[in-house]
Amino acid sequence: QDRDVIASEESCCIEVRAPIDGVVLRIDRESEQVVKAGDPLLQIGDPRDLEIVVDLLSTDAVKVKPGADAVVEGWGGREPLRARVRRIEPAAFTKISALGIEEQRVNTILDFTDPKETMPPLGHGFRVFVRITVWSGENVLRVPLGALFREGSAWAVFSVVDGKARLARVQIGHRNNTHAEVLAGLAENTPVIVHPSDRVADGVALEIRHPTRLP
Repeated sequence: QDRDVIASEESCCIEVRAPIDGVVLRIDRESEQVVKAGDPLLQIGDPRDLEIVVDLLSTDAVKVKPGADAVVEGWGGREPLRARVRRIEPAAFTKISALGIEEQRVNTILDFTDPKETMPPLGHGFRVFVRITVWSGENVLRVPLGALFREGSAWAVFSVVDGKARLARVQIGHRNNTHAEVLAGLAENTPVIVHPSDRVADGVALEIRHPTRLP
């Protein structure tokens, strides 16, 4: 009978070894039960080897290239962290936005580039905000988006010349959420009017009360 008990104890359990070293992130099976081959038992990860997964809109993902630099913000500290795009997944998925709109999203994988010894104690599932550089240039002439408006089929701004508003049609290149690149139609250091009212027209005399130099 003792031999039967020992044999039963030995045959009841199977040792399952994890393929990596790490810490337990999640337990999928908390109690004893029958599982099929391939069913997850728990998740193990190495918190010293983190990656970032960003679900970009597909219209934004097509502009991102592997190797692009990124800035990580909103992680809980004052200083931003640095990262680099490793991979853009080739398939999109549908996600419902907070407004109930179906969006096509693409997972984009980034790696932290800051030294590991200086990394803050981030962990699995932590939320961050990421800004990815899709284009950069040197000596770029730019204007605030608030200065641009449509003039027929072209873009235009009101510049300030000799105290008067002057309509200037411009050719626009790259843009982001705040500024647009000017390819032609405007000279460097020319003041422009941001958010011009309907009282501003070509040739109207201006009184500059609070001039502001935008970054």
